[in-house]
Amino acid sequence: MNWRKSSYSGDNSGNCVEAADNHGRVLIRDSTDSQGPVLRFSPAAWRKFADQVKRSLVSDFRPESVGGTLASWGSLLC
Repeated sequence: MNWRKSSYSGDNSGNCVEAADNHGRVLIRDSTDSQGPVLRFSPAAWRKFADQVKRSLVSDFRPESVGGTLASWGSLLC
């Protein structure tokens, strides 16, 4: 199976998630525990979850606290 590491993980000491596609399901796991539990989502459920997280980040985000404008930070929420 082809697991892909999150592009948002950066240099977080390896603390991130990996995703894979398996027979039409989105699989998510902790990249530091490849033998650990795996979350399984339908594509629709995964999109809904990801959209809710993105909306939550936007509603909690205050660009003035870190500099820049919301438009300049929009690419972070791809």
